[in-house]
Amino acid sequence: MPKTTPMVLSEDEALELLAFLVTAARTQLDEASEYGSLRLLTAANRLADAVADRVSPATRALLTGPLRQIPELAVRTADPAGYAAGLDDLCRAVGEHLVGHFGVDRRVP
Repeated sequence: MPKTTPMVLSEDEALELLAFLVTAARTQLDEASEYGSLRLLTAANRLADAVADRVSPATRALLTGPLRQIPELAVRTADPAGYAAGLDDLCRAVGEHLVGHFGVDRRVP
């Protein structure tokens, strides 16, 4: 029997996020390409806001810490190297959290 876990998003919250992603994809056709990562981070922040009260303490720490280190209106043109470094740090934090959350053995390729 498949393992069931509680949902962290209600149907309404999932639909709101879906609508944001779909409309952001359409908007992106007419916007400068640098806004693509901004839209994705906005979606990540909306997801974090929706689930923060329903996740483990470790996941909540990721959502309220590293995810919030990049300002919501940050754009790559203001400080390209800093923006990339911030995203690299965030990706590293997400990866480290996933390794711990899923109990992945880092020694196994």
